[in-house]
Amino acid sequence: MLSVIIPAHNEQDNAPAAASAISRLLSSHNIDYELIFIDDGSTDRTWLRLTQLAASDEHIKAIALSRNFGKEAAMFAGLENASGDACAVMDCDLQHPPETLLEMYKVWKNDPTIDVVEAKKNDRGEENRVYRAFANLFYKIMNNSTRLDMSDASDFKLLDRRAVDALLRMPERLTFFRAMSSWVGFNSAVVYFDVAERTSGKSKFNTRASIKYAITSITSFTSAPMQIVTVLGVITFVIALIFGINTLVNKFTGRSAEGFPTVILLQLITSAIIMFSLGIIGYYLAKIYEEIKQRPRYIISEKLNFDNDRKEKENRENSRDIRPSEKEG
Repeated sequence: MLSVIIPAHNEQDNAPAAASAISRLLSSHNIDYELIFIDDGSTDRTWLRLTQLAASDEHIKAIALSRNFGKEAAMFAGLENASGDACAVMDCDLQHPPETLLEMYKVWKNDPTIDVVEAKKNDRGEENRVYRAFANLFYKIMNNSTRLDMSDASDFKLLDRRAVDALLRMPERLTFFRAMSSWVGFNSAVVYFDVAERTSGKSKFNTRASIKYAITSITSFTSAPMQIVTVLGVITFVIALIFGINTLVNKFTGRSAEGFPTVILLQLITSAIIMFSLGIIGYYLAKIYEEIKQRPRYIISEKLNFDNDRKEKENRENSRDIRPSEKEG
């Protein structure tokens, strides 16, 4: 069984199209499936559309979060409520092609050794050069700091139940799904896809949201920014050492340094470095504060078509100890 997790925020037009396209494709290939839509605090008619879809198709399940918790929380809400032997995460706007989902499923099912199938982008669609440059910088930082290859990575992944359970055991509240799903390890495979154009609506990731997402993701998964403080400290020490030697040389050679501009320059440099370093440390302290409060990642206000979930999960837990060596069954 395949569980397809689809976060949706203000996707009233795209949700029915996604449900129709994915259901038609999986049904035509006789794949047992469930579609789990997560309404992440939408302010349009998304939940009404999902209610209608769930009422008309038992394969479609819907979860409404009490407010907008963000895409990361929505994805984990779907994973924690999924019943499938494999779980795939994809966007609601169909920029992640359903045909690629089918390809990922076949790779997983035909090879019992594969636990994670990642879809990587052949191209990034219509993105301006500045955005693409910042995206490349972001992934370069992540690759160097985590030693995980995240080049052209996306949230479009398929995970075996074993990998999903390992992911859900990770206790942190500030999550970065792309990196965490790679960090858990297991054997993986890669398929490639071309980013499709949105059929309706606009992307929720504007420049500001993208920058915020990048900063949150980097700080939640790696301590690399903290190393900047160390580097800046070394730079400050080298500058101070150079100026100190220069001052002593002038002192012993009888040449008086003019001094005042140098002092002002040093004060400005050191003050800027100190304040920047305090900002980084303060940001990490704020993240630690959020973690230790142990608030839930999300709050569910309503669920549709989950009546048999408890029985299904109990059956799955009973058979969890014996993982099939072949996935045909």
